[in-house]
Amino acid sequence: MTKSNLLSIAAMMAALTVSAVAQRPAAPPPAQPKQTPAVTPPTGVAQLPTSKMAVIYTDAFLDPKTGIAKFNTLLTKLNAEFAGPKDELTKMQQRAQALQDEITKLQQAPAGTPIDQRTVNAKADQLEQLKKDIQRKGEDAQTAYNRRRQEIFAPLQDEIGKFLEVFAKARGINAIIDGTQVPLLYAADSIDITRSFIAEFNSKNPATAVATPPQ
Repeated sequence: MTKSNLLSIAAMMAALTVSAVAQRPAAPPPAQPKQTPAVTPPTGVAQLPTSKMAVIYTDAFLDPKTGIAKFNTLLTKLNAEFAGPKDELTKMQQRAQALQDEITKLQQAPAGTPIDQRTVNAKADQLEQLKKDIQRKGEDAQTAYNRRRQEIFAPLQDEIGKFLEVFAKARGINAIIDGTQVPLLYAADSIDITRSFIAEFNSKNPATAVATPPQ
């Protein structure tokens, strides 16, 4: 995976110059030895910490083939729980399309054929009500889906976060950037830990988690 990041590092350099000017006396005693002036080391100079940075792309966690296995296991369970509402909405949408086709056919009657306006109006009323029902059921289903998704995935997200901290400390990494969230202009492949993190997480956390049953 090649994504880029431009890391702007502002470096501040301080230089301390010490100059000593010694004046030679007019007639120094011949037996007096020369004295070397004492050099005082500069004070207040802090040692800068060394840092090791890495980049991770969390969107790769969701890849069904190469991502974090637990994500896919939980997602399959979540979608199975909402298969019923999804099928119901699909059937309602199909019924709405059928009504729309019937109305269009009645309105496009051949020339000279009277249009049964009462039937057209009745079907139009049915279609309008069906559209309202689809919107209401769809919104309710989406709200329930989002709430259930949060319930299912929150523990896994915490687990991944803790594991990432352990993973970083074990490798001396003290800063990780999520390339999925932060636009990167350049990042060397050597600091991309995505694949190694996923592999290690999967090896130590097999996809055997069972989703919490619906409340």
